[in-house]
Amino acid sequence: MAMTELTDKKHALSYTPSAGMLLVKLGRAAEGWFTEALKPTGLTPRHLGVLFEVDAHPTSQQALIESIGVDPSKLVGLLNDLEAEGLIVRRRDPDDRRRHIVELSKEGRARLAAAKQAASKVEERLFVGLDAAQRKQLHGLLAQAADTSGVLEGCIEMLKVSAKLSA
Repeated sequence: MAMTELTDKKHALSYTPSAGMLLVKLGRAAEGWFTEALKPTGLTPRHLGVLFEVDAHPTSQQALIESIGVDPSKLVGLLNDLEAEGLIVRRRDPDDRRRHIVELSKEGRARLAAAKQAASKVEERLFVGLDAAQRKQLHGLLAQAADTSGVLEGCIEMLKVSAKLSA
């Protein structure tokens, strides 16, 4: 049974799920939907995470390991995939020849734009029952939970910066 078949079915509950279990269920569904939606772009959700980070700023492989929170060997595999597709460029850091800087290529920007459109459709599906104010509130709450739990760092600050830029 494909992931989309598992996540497209509504399941009747016989218990009241906790907020954490709801996040687990929603996370699994979202991952399946993202995986399916990204197939035409040739990317996976993990590839997309790397491209988002590199698009924000060219960075070293070590900084990517820390910011994405992935095992170094897995990151190398992801970077190899993206480089083989011509989506990123790895170059030596002129200030420290031992380091590689990872940058988005022109093709990477185009593919990322297509992936963002696909991701937007998934988010629309995921949050269809929420109005704009509820989505904004949920985004803020999730950012706060990610920051304070140690899962991600800087989410709240990035939301503030993003809000200022879009105002």
